[in-house]
Amino acid sequence: MTDATTPHTKSFRMPSMSVLGPIIALIVLLVIGALMNSNFLSAANITNVLARSAFIGIIAVGMTFVITAGGLDLSVGSMAAFIAGLMILVMNAALPSLGVGVPIILLGMFTAIVAGLLAGLLNGFLITALGIEAFIVTLGSMGIYRSLVTWLADGGTLSLDFGLRSFYRPVYFDGILGISWPIIVFALVVIIGEIIMSRTVYGRHCAATGSNEHVAHYSNVNVNRTRLISYAALGILVGIATIMYVPRLGSASASTGVLWELEAIAAVIIGGTVLKGGFGRVWGTVIGVLILSLIGNILNLTDFVSPYLNGAIQGIIIILAVILQRERKTAL
Repeated sequence: MTDATTPHTKSFRMPSMSVLGPIIALIVLLVIGALMNSNFLSAANITNVLARSAFIGIIAVGMTFVITAGGLDLSVGSMAAFIAGLMILVMNAALPSLGVGVPIILLGMFTAIVAGLLAGLLNGFLITALGIEAFIVTLGSMGIYRSLVTWLADGGTLSLDFGLRSFYRPVYFDGILGISWPIIVFALVVIIGEIIMSRTVYGRHCAATGSNEHVAHYSNVNVNRTRLISYAALGILVGIATIMYVPRLGSASASTGVLWELEAIAAVIIGGTVLKGGFGRVWGTVIGVLILSLIGNILNLTDFVSPYLNGAIQGIIIILAVILQRERKTAL
């Protein structure tokens, strides 16, 4: 029996499965991959996986905020394709006057970020100001952006000028100390996103808005502004991801960014962010991105399952993750 003066010792509590689950899954995938292919854990393969996952990862960080705030965006893949096509057209058009060099690259980057910002703001405005369901707005804009890039390419492919493409290639293939620029940018976006989500007023406002927008409103949270900012930020991050993506192939077409929205949403949900909003964690999204990337990489390195089934596997993972979230909520 203890009295009031006896100090209480903190009991150790194991992290919940919502925290441990994605980490355990990532470790299991690493072990499976290493056992199935001796080159799986090689520096070249891991670097390749991280570089390829950076595009989805950058977008998924923005999607984390949108979903945490109770929203959804199905248009990010089509938006990326449209931004890439627009970026290529602007850079090719400016080539005769600016020539191959840093200014034209900066012009392309500026075009991508502004286009992403405007696209995100448009989605956010239609959802917040006009009160249209996010699913409907982003489903519609998904079709619009995909059609626009197809029209701009006249049903074919938009390609950067060869000399400009060669000058731009280092943005994807070069880096610092063997770490490519997409990985570095992804890491910076993750750090900034985690700080904003977990340590700022805006992060708390996103969680409050997604949890119960009426209670958040009466708690002096500007619900519409919070959601509008989340969509605008997602648009900017789509633009940044496109900046990293274009120098990889130097082209854009109607097939660019296909299923990116599925991968981004899947990564967010696998990482523990609640699909209906109210709770999100950026570091969990990173683990979700890595899990999806490693699954695709294992399928490519082995003949166990056809890599063409990657999209089906991602869809199954989304459904299972949502089921687990519902069961956890019911248990609580």
